[in-house]
Amino acid sequence: MIQFNDRGLIPAIVQDAESGRVLMHAYMNEEALRRTLEGPDAWFYSRSRQELWHKGETSGNYMKVVEVERDCDSDAVLVAVVPVGPACHTGTESCFDSGSLDAGSLDANGATTKPGPGVLADLLEVIKRRAEEKPEGSYTAELLEAGTRRVAQKVVEEAGEVAIAAVSQTGEDLVNEMADLLYHSMVLLTSAGVSADKVWDVLAKRRRQG
Repeated sequence: MIQFNDRGLIPAIVQDAESGRVLMHAYMNEEALRRTLEGPDAWFYSRSRQELWHKGETSGNYMKVVEVERDCDSDAVLVAVVPVGPACHTGTESCFDSGSLDAGSLDANGATTKPGPGVLADLLEVIKRRAEEKPEGSYTAELLEAGTRRVAQKVVEEAGEVAIAAVSQTGEDLVNEMADLLYHSMVLLTSAGVSADKVWDVLAKRRRQG
């Protein structure tokens, strides 16, 4: 019996079936796991977009499933695949091509120092593609189709969830809720036709002003 977490997800480690190299780490919900087991491609669940993710659907970099194994506690799966193209959205063979970590890679709080804006830029590109292509079953496309007023309502709801998580839940809950809020905020900008660059410019100006 597969043990999904309290959000209905299970970690999925993706491995090159030929070389044994780890290509990426993602999450699956029950539907994504079912589709992956049915083949021929790997499916995941995007926590930021809150939707099923058919790997390669937009990039062409599909992952052909060879085998799926579970770990000893049945709370993680190992997916052996034959990759069609690079696994990482940056164009590298593996998502673990960023180099080795050492103590100098950590900030004062013990977190790895990596740029957040790059992730948001990638997310915005995906949202824009969903707006243009309107793929069936896409939560993002459905949300945009509902209109700016509905997206704005979702931002308010997610902001409330962030506040609740901050005062009465765990740090992990807060991180997940904040990711949801950032995602819906990016959808709102897209729906309203406002460039995120204007937001970055305002933040940069405020920083200069102290």
